[in-house]
Formats: sequence, structure tokens, C-alpha cells
Amino acid sequence: MGKIYRHIPKGRDELLGHADADTGKIYESRMGPDKHIGRVDIENGKIYHSRFGPDEYLGRLDLETGKVYHHKFGPDEYLGRVDQDGKISRHVRLGKDEYLGKVEDMHAIAEGGAAFLLFFYEEPKDSEEEAEAE
Repeated sequence: MGKIYRHIPKGRDELLGHADADTGKIYESRMGPDKHIGRVDIENGKIYHSRFGPDEYLGRLDLETGKVYHHKFGPDEYLGRVDQDGKISRHVRLGKDEYLGKVEDMHAIAEGGAAFLLFFYEEPKDSEEEAEAE
């Protein structure tokens, strides 16, 4: 079982959840029973968000390079990468990639891609929504 941690600078990393190596299911840690939030297909790297009805396809992980892509209309958006040792980094344009966290005891690199999309990726807000909030 791979444990997913968020990096806390100058502090203890925060446990966010875990990945079940046998089924590819991803769970969020909570007080009481953990919540199933998604799954990853270990064979091809496709990542899904669990919800009522059919699961929502979020994106994929390139199993050879460790690059994570978010699915959207048009070409998929490159978000970052997962290293073989479980380190997760967000891509920063014209800068050094930002270290987000890690997956300890990762059995397949696809678990890291699922952790990236399910725990660390936030959908960018439209400029119209930001203007309404102000």
C-alpha cells in the first residue's frame, strides 16, 4: 500500500491518503474509515475520479517518462512528473519545478500519477469567476 504525503516546508509531511496496489483504488485518509476518491489503471496509466454514476476521466500518466497530463478539450495539458522513487513535482514554466509531495512504498508509477491528479491538481478558475468574487 503506497502512502501519499503532501510536502510541508520545515515541517512534518501531511498524510493525505493511500493507494491500494492490487486494485489501483485511491483512498483519502480521514477520521474513521478512509474515503474512496478515485482509481488508476495500472496497465495504461489512465486516472479516474470516483463519483455517483460513471467515473470521470481526469487524465493520464505516461508510464515510460512519468509525465502527468490533465485531460481537456484539445491537446492534454502537461502538469508535472512523478519520479520512480515516488517524488511528485509540478511543472513551472520558465522555472524550477515545484516539489509537492511523495508516495512512499509505491508499487507502480501509475499510483503517483493518480496521487498528483486526485490530491495536488486544482482546476484553474476562469477570469470571469474571479471578477465576480471581487
